Amino acid sequence: MMKETSKRLSDDWLAIICATIILALSFGSVRLSSTVTVPEDGAAEVSVVNPFLQWIGKPAKWTESPLHAFVTTSESGRRDWSPVFSTLGSFAVLALLLSVSIGLRAGGRSGLQFFTGFIAIFFLATFSYTLAAQSLVKAYNLEYALWALMVGLIISNTVGTPTWIRRAALTEFFIKTGLVLLGAEVLMSRLLALGVPGIFVAWVVTPIVLISTYVFGQKVLKIESRSLNMVISADMSVCGVSAAIAAAAACKAKKEELSLAIGMSLSFTVIMMVVLPIVIKAIGMDDTVAGAWMGGTIDSTGAVAAAGATLGDRALEVAATVKMIQNILIGVSAFGIATYWVTCVEDNDQGTRPGISEVWKRFPRFVLGFIAASIVFSILHSLMVGGPELVDGMIKGTTKTLRGWFFCLAFVSIGLETKFSELAPYLRGGKPLLLYVCGQTLNLILTLVMAYLMFGVLFRDFIR
Repeated sequence: MMKETSKRLSDDWLAIICATIILALSFGSVRLSSTVTVPEDGAAEVSVVNPFLQWIGKPAKWTESPLHAFVTTSESGRRDWSPVFSTLGSFAVLALLLSVSIGLRAGGRSGLQFFTGFIAIFFLATFSYTLAAQSLVKAYNLEYALWALMVGLIISNTVGTPTWIRRAALTEFFIKTGLVLLGAEVLMSRLLALGVPGIFVAWVVTPIVLISTYVFGQKVLKIESRSLNMVISADMSVCGVSAAIAAAAACKAKKEELSLAIGMSLSFTVIMMVVLPIVIKAIGMDDTVAGAWMGGTIDSTGAVAAAGATLGDRALEVAATVKMIQNILIGVSAFGIATYWVTCVEDNDQGTRPGISEVWKRFPRFVLGFIAASIVFSILHSLMVGGPELVDGMIKGTTKTLRGWFFCLAFVSIGLETKFSELAPYLRGGKPLLLYVCGQTLNLILTLVMAYLMFGVLFRDFIR
């Protein structure tokens, strides 16, 4: 147990270090390359330049040929090779940073072995991104996460995952690093944008649904695995995959349990993203209330934005903001789950419950990096001259793209490490699926009531 805990903490700190390097270099380069002018009587004028913009990217949108995802052609017939160069640039940055990090932690040979396997995993991630970039697929918002998971699962459950690739399938490390990068995007100013009504929708309903779903799974459905119950409850109630990873780390869930929760989350996200806007339009719901409802119930931030955009700019703004406010609960929920698990669920070898100090040993350290990134960049965004433009330039030009790559690599790795035969015991009786459906139904009802109460009644005039 202590060996596993030590390794987990090492991965957490390594994720924080890698994300910190990316954030520091990205923001520093943007600040040094940009021009900020402050007139004597006027707002600051900022000319943002991100030197990494052309060198960090992913496959472009295409319609007829997947080759167009890497080489686009203008109307004049001129070819643009920037997608292929930016994709290779992303590979170079990630391969160098991760190989060196793994090598320093576990020895040079481990770094070389990781690099060899990473080439294959990055290729599969690029293939997944390419599938997701097809125009029709993109129109239905079948995001890269779904394709990456499917690609990995197909390989794992047919030819099997070779050992040399498995060495680089560092699922938790990839997604923890991505989550720390996500912290820079969760700005406190977003929380203040909607104030009290947004906080009520995101912070009051979420813990109620999480606790209720967990109790329902234990007392009514009697799910044997408490950790599976908790991961599904957190995944469905907080913010999908990100919360599932944090919850899994806090309660030491098995990889198969995490894979099952993520698979259900991605499937229901696609369904809700399509169905909710149709229902909203059919009943003529107010755009602001609708945005708050979708932001509090659809798991993926990208899917929230896509669903909100179908209803208009106002719904998109409210939905995205509520989701970002909800994302802040990743750290809070992880701490709560770790505390509950240590003090109420687990017994030590002597049959007595572990002390409160075990909470710190169990607490996912990468969440500290997530919180720290959120605080630091919220301060820079709010107090620094030209802060909003500089932070946004860093996020849109570099860190958001790299965060996407980390998540895509993680989903490919999850698929490569998962076999359907290993998931079968957890699906017995259909209890996990029933838990998710019942929990999401409760989530939809409570969030709708709170969204209507906050945005349609109490603060209706204030937020217009």
